[in-house]
Amino acid sequence: MLATPPSRLIRNLANTFVAAILLASGAKAQVKNAQPPANPLAAAFTNPPAQARPHTWWHWMNGNITRAGITADLTAMKQVGVGGAQIFNVSESIPPGPILFMSPEWRSLVKHAATEADRLGIELCMHNCAGWSSSGGPWITPENAMQMVVVSETKAAGPQKYSAALPQPETRNGYYRDIAVLAFLTPKDDAKRVPDFRAKAGYDSKYGQQPSLDAYPTDAVIDRETIIILTSKLSDTGTLSWDMPEGQWTIQRFGYTPTGAVNAPSPDSGRGLEVDKFSREAFDTHWAGMMGPILKDLGPLAGKTLNNCLIDSYEVGAQNWTKNFAAEFKARRGYDILTYLPAMTGRVVDSGEVTERFLWDLRRTIGDLFADNYYSYFAEVCRKNGLKASIEPYDGPFECLLAGRDADIPMGEFWVCLLYTSDAADE
Repeated sequence: MLATPPSRLIRNLANTFVAAILLASGAKAQVKNAQPPANPLAAAFTNPPAQARPHTWWHWMNGNITRAGITADLTAMKQVGVGGAQIFNVSESIPPGPILFMSPEWRSLVKHAATEADRLGIELCMHNCAGWSSSGGPWITPENAMQMVVVSETKAAGPQKYSAALPQPETRNGYYRDIAVLAFLTPKDDAKRVPDFRAKAGYDSKYGQQPSLDAYPTDAVIDRETIIILTSKLSDTGTLSWDMPEGQWTIQRFGYTPTGAVNAPSPDSGRGLEVDKFSREAFDTHWAGMMGPILKDLGPLAGKTLNNCLIDSYEVGAQNWTKNFAAEFKARRGYDILTYLPAMTGRVVDSGEVTERFLWDLRRTIGDLFADNYYSYFAEVCRKNGLKASIEPYDGPFECLLAGRDADIPMGEFWVCLLYTSDAADE
């Protein structure tokens, strides 16, 4: 005898089957309506965090600046998701506006920009001088400017009691200081010069200088042991008094003077000599001329909203001397530079090999000083003031990797150049 009538069993089975279908349908509906698990990477691209948002260059064009314009620019940056801006004060052939660089009006506009950027959550960076290259301004005096070696030459025959004024070498910006006076017997072949010596001696900026393997005839070589240092015999008025031995002599008066480089492309009110890249003391005067007052004006916004300072593109030429260069050279290379100075005029001293080795050491010292006393010191000063240091460390007379070693943000650039043709314009 069946415990359950067949008709009821069939009905129960049918109900169970229908219930199973309903449960399965409900589960599918729940799966279909459920949101897929969030992808953090995709979500971050949709709404990037502050540290991932792009920054933009923000050019303040030749004094044409207003409070309303600053607020409008920053508001537009916020609307499109820009996270920060680098402020450059440039001219670029724009007609000058009424706001002079570093004037009280200009400084109040910088503070307004920082205040508005803080309100909108936008970071600011300031280029360390007017223009985009490199570090200079009206506060840089000639003695704190970039320096270069200059020389005058005098020919004389001995023996004689020589007493005559030596021509003062080229003088720029009204500033000149002597380095040394040297004399050597004039080589019979005095026309021979080391190839590309201006670049090798740090007068020109040129990558990839390699030592020449050229051999030189004896008649073109100066014996370094016979070079006479006459600096102590030069009077304050530039007169050399010397008991000249027998022979045909070349007298070289070496000194240094500013290169004359200025920061660019700067408004007239912000343009001045470029600071000495080999001197930390000179850079301190540069910082005190611009960034120091700006940070003081901003108070708590300095290091918070304006939190970055920049050395951008290097376009201000070469430098091969500073007031203590001889001491720096001896400390870094281990020998005295003075009797090798004729090699900076292209002369061959001792041999081609010795001359090229000296010129290599000279460039090595230049590269070290650029890195130690300009780029790395800039980064050090930035951090002391609560700022990050951004640096474009290339296209200059220095070693690029060394120049960028202490940057918080090493920067680069690339350019997209489009060739416009009539066919392209129609597309």
